[in-house]
Amino acid sequence: MTERVLLVGGGGREHAIADELADDCELYAAAGNRNPGIDELADGFREVDTEDPDAVVDYALDVDATLAVVGPEGPLAAGVVDALDDEDVYAFGPKQADARIETDKTFQREFMAEHDVPGQAEFETFDDPDAAADYVEGVDGDVAVKPAGLTGGKGVRVTGDQVSKQEAADYVRSSEHDEWVVEERLVGEEVTVQAFVANRDVRPTPVAHDHGRALEGDEGANTGGMGSYTGPDWTLPFVTDDEYEACVDTLEAIVDALPSYRGVLYGQFMLTSDGPKVVEFNARFGDPEALNTLPTMETPLIDVLTAARDDDPLPDPEFADVATVCKYVVPEGYPTNPEGGTRVTIDADDLDDAKLFYASVDARDDGIYTTTSRSYAVVGFGSSIPDAEAEASAALGDLPEGLRVRRDIGTKELLQERIDHMNAVHGE
Repeated sequence: MTERVLLVGGGGREHAIADELADDCELYAAAGNRNPGIDELADGFREVDTEDPDAVVDYALDVDATLAVVGPEGPLAAGVVDALDDEDVYAFGPKQADARIETDKTFQREFMAEHDVPGQAEFETFDDPDAAADYVEGVDGDVAVKPAGLTGGKGVRVTGDQVSKQEAADYVRSSEHDEWVVEERLVGEEVTVQAFVANRDVRPTPVAHDHGRALEGDEGANTGGMGSYTGPDWTLPFVTDDEYEACVDTLEAIVDALPSYRGVLYGQFMLTSDGPKVVEFNARFGDPEALNTLPTMETPLIDVLTAARDDDPLPDPEFADVATVCKYVVPEGYPTNPEGGTRVTIDADDLDDAKLFYASVDARDDGIYTTTSRSYAVVGFGSSIPDAEAEASAALGDLPEGLRVRRDIGTKELLQERIDHMNAVHGE
C-alpha cells in the first residue's frame, strides 16, 4: 500500500521533511505559503491557515491521507493533531496538551520539577509582568528572562550577556506578554538532541549545534537559527559521550512522565560544569537542525511514521558517517528590521553535492523573492565539519545586495572556540 502523507507547514524544516518523504509516498502539503521546494516535491499543495484545525482536516480528508506530519509549533499549539485524530488520520506530532512542553514554558519547568526530570535549572514563574521585572532587578546573579508562550526563538533576554538587568526588566514591563519564567543564567555551550518518540519508544538522533545569534562572532539579536552543524559521528568535538547520554536520559525521563507523547521531542541543553542543563524543549524538529539530521538519515522516515501509527517498535534510525553544516541566508536587517523583496538567484542545479532548502520566500511568476524572515538554507556535507563548511560556502557563492549569511558557522576557528570554552568550563 502506498501511504498518502499530509505534511503541514511551509518552512525550511518542512522542505527537509518533504525531501526525505517524497520518494516513498504520495505527498500532499498544506501551508500558509507556497514554498517552491515543497511544491515541486509534492503531489498536491493547498495554501491554508495551518493553525486552523478545520482547514487542515478538510484537506486531509480531501486527499484521503493515511498519515500526517505536523512540522511547526503553531499548528501543534492550535490542536491540529487532536483534530486530525478525531477524524482517524494519524498525525505524527504531539496533541495540544502534550505540546505544552514547548508552548508553555511555565508548564515545562513545573512539569520537570514535579517529575524530577534531570537537567533542571533554577527558576521562578510569574503571571504579572511587574512582579517579574521587580524580581529581575533584585535577584542575585544573572538570569535568562523568557515569556511563557511561543516567541519563535526571539523572546529570551539574558543578563550579563545580551542586556543589563535594568534593560531586561524594562523589556518585561514593555512587552505584551503577561506570564514569564525567569531562570538562572546557564554558562557553557548549547547543543541540541532530538528524538523520534511514539508508544513510549525514544529513538535519539545525533547531537547538533545551533547558532542563534544574528551576526558573526555570536553577536546581535537572537533569531530562529542562523545555522547549525553535526559531526561525522553522533557527537561533536566539544561534547563527551557521557554528556550526550545525559541529554538522552533527560528526553527519556520526559517521555516516561508523558507517555502519550508522540512525534519529535527536541531538547536544547547547556553543557555546564554541573552537566547538561535544559534550556528548553521543543515539540517538533528544530529548524535548522532538521536540515542537518534528515538528509543524512539512512532509515526511511516513512518507516518511522508507519511504525508509530501501527503501534510497532520504532526503528533505530541509522545515519551516514558524514558531517553537515547548514547556513541560513536571511534578508538584511533580520531579525529586528528585515528588508524583504530581494530576488533569490541561487540555482539548486549549481550546488554540486550541497542541498538547498527554501524557507520563507515568495514565489512569483518572474522568480523567487525574499520575505522578512529566513529565506533559504544551504547544507554542505564532508568528512569533517570544516570540510562540510567549505562545501556549504562554495554552494552559497557571492550573495546579492539585500541578503546576508553567517560565514563563520562551521569554520575551524569558531569550532575551536567552542572546544576551548568547554575545556575551560570543565576546568581543563
